[in-house]
Amino acid sequence: MARGKLRIHLGAAPGVGKTYAMLSEAHRRVGRGTDCVVGFVEHHGRPRTEVMLHGLEQVPRRELEYRGGVFPEMDLDAVLARRPQVALVDELAHTNVPGSRNAKRWQDVEELLAAGIDVVSTVNIQHLESLGDVVESITGVRQQETVPDEVVRRADQVELVDMTPEALRRRMAHGNIYQPDKVDAALSNYFRPGNLTALRELALLWVADRVDAYLTQYRSEHRVSKIWGSRERIVVGLTGGPEGRTLIRRGARLAEKGAGGEVLAVYIARSDGLTSASPKELALQRTLVEDLGGTFHHVVGDDIPAALLAFARGVNATQIVLGSSRRKAWQYVFGPGVGATVARDSGPDLDVHIVTHGEVAKGRGLPVARDARLGRSRRAWGWIAGVLGPPLLAALLSAVDLGLANDMLLFLALTVAAALLGGLLPALASAAVGSLLLNYFYTPPLHRWTIADPKNIVAIVIFVSVGVAVASVVDLAARRTHQAARLRAESEILSFLAGNVLRGETGLEDLLERVRETFGMESAALLERASDVEPWTCAGRVGRGRPVERPDEADVDMPVGDHMALALTGRVLPAEDRRVLAAFAAQAAVVLDRRRLQEEADQARTLAEGNRIRTALLAAVSHDLRTPLAGIKAAVTSLRSEDVEWSEEDRAELLEGIEEGADRLDHLVGNLLDMSRLQTGTVTPLIREIDLDEVVPMALGGVPEGSACLDVPETLPMVAVDPGLLERAVANLVENAVKYSPPGAPVLVAASALADRVEVRVVDRGPGVPDEAKERIFEPFQRHGDAPRGAGVGLGLAVARGFAEAMGGTLNAEDTPGGGLTMVLSLRAAASRPEQHPTAEPERQAS
Repeated sequence: MARGKLRIHLGAAPGVGKTYAMLSEAHRRVGRGTDCVVGFVEHHGRPRTEVMLHGLEQVPRRELEYRGGVFPEMDLDAVLARRPQVALVDELAHTNVPGSRNAKRWQDVEELLAAGIDVVSTVNIQHLESLGDVVESITGVRQQETVPDEVVRRADQVELVDMTPEALRRRMAHGNIYQPDKVDAALSNYFRPGNLTALRELALLWVADRVDAYLTQYRSEHRVSKIWGSRERIVVGLTGGPEGRTLIRRGARLAEKGAGGEVLAVYIARSDGLTSASPKELALQRTLVEDLGGTFHHVVGDDIPAALLAFARGVNATQIVLGSSRRKAWQYVFGPGVGATVARDSGPDLDVHIVTHGEVAKGRGLPVARDARLGRSRRAWGWIAGVLGPPLLAALLSAVDLGLANDMLLFLALTVAAALLGGLLPALASAAVGSLLLNYFYTPPLHRWTIADPKNIVAIVIFVSVGVAVASVVDLAARRTHQAARLRAESEILSFLAGNVLRGETGLEDLLERVRETFGMESAALLERASDVEPWTCAGRVGRGRPVERPDEADVDMPVGDHMALALTGRVLPAEDRRVLAAFAAQAAVVLDRRRLQEEADQARTLAEGNRIRTALLAAVSHDLRTPLAGIKAAVTSLRSEDVEWSEEDRAELLEGIEEGADRLDHLVGNLLDMSRLQTGTVTPLIREIDLDEVVPMALGGVPEGSACLDVPETLPMVAVDPGLLERAVANLVENAVKYSPPGAPVLVAASALADRVEVRVVDRGPGVPDEAKERIFEPFQRHGDAPRGAGVGLGLAVARGFAEAMGGTLNAEDTPGGGLTMVLSLRAAASRPEQHPTAEPERQAS
């Protein structure tokens, strides 16, 4: 079932006339005979809007009880059961009453569209999800009802309903929007001139971006090569804190400023885990960025600024969006922070935006994991405390006599400090040095390496044992913390990978790029071979590192089965990273198998299509070719009959029938041969530069005189085509148009130039073709509507499109204004128009 089309009337504020415009559109469609119903329209007591509902069929609403009240909502099931061509559904961002099937009205609209029902709806600019923060800063009101931007972007048509702030305020003052008791409050608050002007600017800019998108799509479809503008890639750096949603929305707005903008949200996780991020908050931010049309990336890196800049340069980003630091003022003694470092090291090729938010200077909220393992600097301080600390403490205690017990406690405290800083070995060193100093300086006999009192021996043994025990506990806790954090990071990566497996969203190249990003490698490739004696081949590769042809040439290789391996270049991975890499390698094999199964399915569909064409060809031969043959045979038999004396007039009529049957046979066989050439790919055009007025008039020779008129200006640029293929394509288009044109309405064949293209339009005034059938009429053996069997085998338009595409052109169908169908043949213009035409080569006619 074809998906319905969505048309949205977009306004800057309530009262600009969105609902009125929607109802006016409904009356126009009903006047044209379209089956149009009102699914849900709220007139809000506005008399003119209420009058516009008269004459339109309204589907009864569904009433739901909630908190002691009864609220009307659109009856989605009733609209689906009524199944109109067009349904009017007001207020796209509306939140449904609890108890409804869907939480939001735009979700109801999605169900209607999926059922093949066209929908006309309305929405205000302040209800778009990405503009929530901006609208709140302008009006001071936070919009609770929002609609994802992607829903509005996917609309087939977006019409701006515009009104100046002065006119809107006059409508408000006249009571045409709100009730009289609410007018003064509205005019002095939300409907202030400044607010309305800012909202109007937002709406105009958003629609202007949509116009740019439509223009880009049009140029792509018509192969207009000269396109201005660059694509903006916005990288949003996330920390896992609550400010991430604000940064994502800001990045989305920056991306919308340029044509084809793209948002990439990235979270840099340390290799020791995700101790500084909230998994729940990251999940919410992932959902938000995907709703706004962006992508979420998870990258592992200990140096966060360097990893962020490497990622941005790797994706050719133009801008980076970061939030102001959440650190408190005293924490800046440890360094300038990520934002300042990124801004300093970004260079001239990257713009860095530091965005303020409500969490500035409030602290991170979660403990910051500097390094769960004992890093180099920490171990260095541990060795300093363990080796140099005891002599310094002994020097200090030489001036004070505190007693042996207190001296041992101080040395024990120093050993514990060495254990906390550097772990087991520095603590053992501290215990050893401290015990020797205690023995030499503080246990009788003094200044000798002997101990006279056995109790002092016990005390020193206990001192060493406590130091070793504390150091062991600290070292064990550090290793367990590192293991837990690393497992936590691995579990999130594996969870993301499993989600992609279930959704089937990741392609092979995307998965390899994810592997390269996650492990910080230069390149990633999936190698395979058919058997142990066959050479390795590359099934997919990403990155800029050196190409590898065998797994043993890579820095890291992960086998997948007997004849497949994932090969990475850049650095050697530690053993603990290979667990996650094995999961990625298995997923890569699954993705490759899925792609090959898809290719096999496509081949099966191609074979099925070939079988369908062969079946249709047999039907054409058995009926459409036999009909003119039967007529020719009957006429020839009659002429040869000796029992009947034919008059000259009868003989002429029979000969004319024979000639018409032969012409039909020639046309049908020609189209069948052309279609077979297109199906087998044997059409090789001979492209040369030629004027349209040399070819197009020849294509009109096969239609009755007066049934077509020609308008091809001599000033048109030359086109690069195969003259024979072009003549056959135009002839088929004209013959098809003449067949469906009413008597007295000649077909118009006109040509015009558009940028670096030349368009030939074949315009008829026939019954036209519905939008859902405009592509189907170009399929082989297709007749539209009630065309009689004798009208042909349905190959003319398929052959015309095949010839057009073989010459690098396009052929599409459009509605003729006022009724009918227009075939638009777009051709490449020649690079330049020479002063004199060169001697033309003999034209190769397509047979």
